[in-house]
Amino acid sequence: MTQQLRTYRDAVAVVTGGASGLGAALAEQLASFGAVVVIADRQLERARQHADRLCQSGGRATAVELDVRDAAAFDALLQQVMSQHGRLDYLFNNAGVAHSGEARLYSLADWHDVFAVNLAGIANGVQAAYPRMIAQRFGHIVNTASIAGLIPSPGLVSYSATKHAVVGLSNSLRCEAAAYNVRVSVVCPGFLRTPILEGGAFGRMVQPIPSLMADRLWKRLRPAEASACAAHTLRCVRRNRAIIVYPFRWRLLWWLNRFSPSLGRFACRKAYESYRRQLEAALKREAALSATHAGETKAAAAAPDPDEADATKI
Repeated sequence: MTQQLRTYRDAVAVVTGGASGLGAALAEQLASFGAVVVIADRQLERARQHADRLCQSGGRATAVELDVRDAAAFDALLQQVMSQHGRLDYLFNNAGVAHSGEARLYSLADWHDVFAVNLAGIANGVQAAYPRMIAQRFGHIVNTASIAGLIPSPGLVSYSATKHAVVGLSNSLRCEAAAYNVRVSVVCPGFLRTPILEGGAFGRMVQPIPSLMADRLWKRLRPAEASACAAHTLRCVRRNRAIIVYPFRWRLLWWLNRFSPSLGRFACRKAYESYRRQLEAALKREAALSATHAGETKAAAAAPDPDEADATKI
């Protein structure tokens, strides 16, 4: 804890997607360590509320509206931060969305939406922060990817594509950036208990899951708490780790995929086939229940009204 405090005290950190989920947890813990935190999010009111809570707890935080797809706005934000604080220690490039469901159900807009936020948004952040960090000869860019960027992820094809790209971007940039004393890390969480499970605030489920099955699925996946992931991430960032995977059980699957990609694909395919069978069964049950309910409603509507029958007798 003491080392954490020394590392982050008075550091200037920008956190995109900082109004909810992992971003909010990172902002909270950075503020608790004494950092100056800029919470950047499309959800401005929610970002303001989070910043107010952190300030009331003794932290230093401000909220700004930012759509990471807007490169000019991203650049202007970091210029403002540099002008106000004279430095930029950390950029947590964290904003993301997910469109979940089989790729056969995507529209072209679904691909573009996910690519624009998860990949172009990361590139916009790097483009805005990296030259400034080179000029000041220090800084750390922390890009949020996912375990879906390290292993095959059927049902999340567009999301997985962007996260694989973010891992490749981060690893490659890390090799270049070392010459300028700039650090780059990539965070690859497993499933977290955040809105991203349902697509995030701006994503969507292209293949809705019946609520009862969704509850069972999330329980089986055992999503971790965002606060625990944020704590682990900040410890690893302090140690300048290249790839940060949390929780540990997801590292095992990553290691399996690295040891034998074909075995990793086989395991992911089998898991997804099991999921599809369960989904089809759940949808059939839901359709049967709907049909039964519709039949009962129709029968009730067709039945004679007892009051009217009594009136006829009179």
